[in-house]
Amino acid sequence: MGTPCAVQLYAKTHVKAKRAAENVVADVARLETIYSRYRDDSFLSEINRVAAVGGSITVDAETAGLLDYAATCYQQSDGLFDITSGLLRQAWNFKSGKVADETVVNSLLERIGWDKLHWQSPVLEFLVAGMEIDFGGVVKEYAVDRAAALCMEMGIQNGIVNLGGDIKVIGPHADGNPWRVGIRHPRDTGAVLQTIELHAGALASSGDYERCIMLNGVRYGHVLNPRTGWPVRRMASVSVVGDFCVVAGSAATIAMLKEDKGPEWLVELGLPHLWVDVNGEEGGGLATSTADC
Repeated sequence: MGTPCAVQLYAKTHVKAKRAAENVVADVARLETIYSRYRDDSFLSEINRVAAVGGSITVDAETAGLLDYAATCYQQSDGLFDITSGLLRQAWNFKSGKVADETVVNSLLERIGWDKLHWQSPVLEFLVAGMEIDFGGVVKEYAVDRAAALCMEMGIQNGIVNLGGDIKVIGPHADGNPWRVGIRHPRDTGAVLQTIELHAGALASSGDYERCIMLNGVRYGHVLNPRTGWPVRRMASVSVVGDFCVVAGSAATIAMLKEDKGPEWLVELGLPHLWVDVNGEEGGGLATSTADC
């Protein structure tokens, strides 16, 4: 998944732990094979070849579930969480050190928008040629939840899954102690903003620090507003704790996208969270002690 991943498990035997870990690795690899935008042979690439010509395609049950969730996120975010916005990668190269060309951004916006496709399970239809979808904001967190569920199905009751900082706790350490999880500071590389203790539940974060461009003292992060095509400018990072990683992850991203309205939206959502804005102001309600979900 293009990021460091780790699974830590407690089991009665080494064989049982090894088998569970192997099942997790295999399932994560399976999801990457299906939904990677970097593989020409992935099902996602097949979908996007159909999208390029404005056609329709029938999808399997798992993909249908992800599309249903994407539709819910689109509605809950007032259109800000939009899996069709990955097209903006054509304008934004965060390794280039250059800001996107405004003309290119504007031309891409004409082909971005969940409202420009028709989703009636199991058929996905693209009403505008040249569109694209990207499950990047959903599938890694979904993989975390699946990995934890697979372990529990095999009788593992204690452990943690960490896919690039998206975390799901299967259960506390074998001695009952919680897992201590550090939340990265968005501006101080290597520093921890806060450490929380989890017996269960999931933690996911979104921020402007992983991929960004610094130009003339201005930071352009990779979280892009699908309406404008430009990076968000209010929130530096948002972390959310929930029962499921996919919910925590999408909530963190939506809060980033809502900018000034993000903190209020998080309070209304009611999940434990922590945010830091670009001025260094912090807010939220993550406890420094144990967070049970």
